[in-house]
Amino acid sequence: MKLLKILAIVFAVYAVVVVSFESLIGYFQPENTGTLVITTADGAGHSYERVLSRIESEGRLYVAANHWPRGWYRQALQNPHVLVDLEGEKLPYRAVPVNGDEHDRVDAQKPLGFMIRFLTGFPPRNFVRLEPA
Repeated sequence: MKLLKILAIVFAVYAVVVVSFESLIGYFQPENTGTLVITTADGAGHSYERVLSRIESEGRLYVAANHWPRGWYRQALQNPHVLVDLEGEKLPYRAVPVNGDEHDRVDAQKPLGFMIRFLTGFPPRNFVRLEPA
C-alpha cells in the first residue's frame, strides 16, 4: 500500500511538471531565428496564432506537433489554408499532413531529446508540410 502511495505521488508531481511546462511554453511562445508563426482558423472562422519551430528538409518546410496541446494542428488538418509569418513576411500556405517514410525521415533529421520529451509528457509527434499556396 505504501508503494502505491509513493507511485501516486510521483505520478502527480510529474503531471504537475508537464502541465506547468506546457502552460509556460504556450503562454510565452518564445520566438527566435528557428521559429515561425502559423495562423490557423477554427470551424467558426476565428483565427489563432502559434509560434512553432520550423524544420527544413530537402528544400521543404515542416512544423511538428510536439506537445499535448495541439489545437493549431487539428485546425490545420480541418482547414489546411494557413498563413505563415516567416521572418516578418506573412504568406499563404497549405498544410499537408505527413505520414510514412516522409514522417520517419523528418523525425530522424530533427529528433527531440529525451529531456524535452520528458518535460512534455511523451506526446506523439506529428508533422505538417507547409506548401506555398
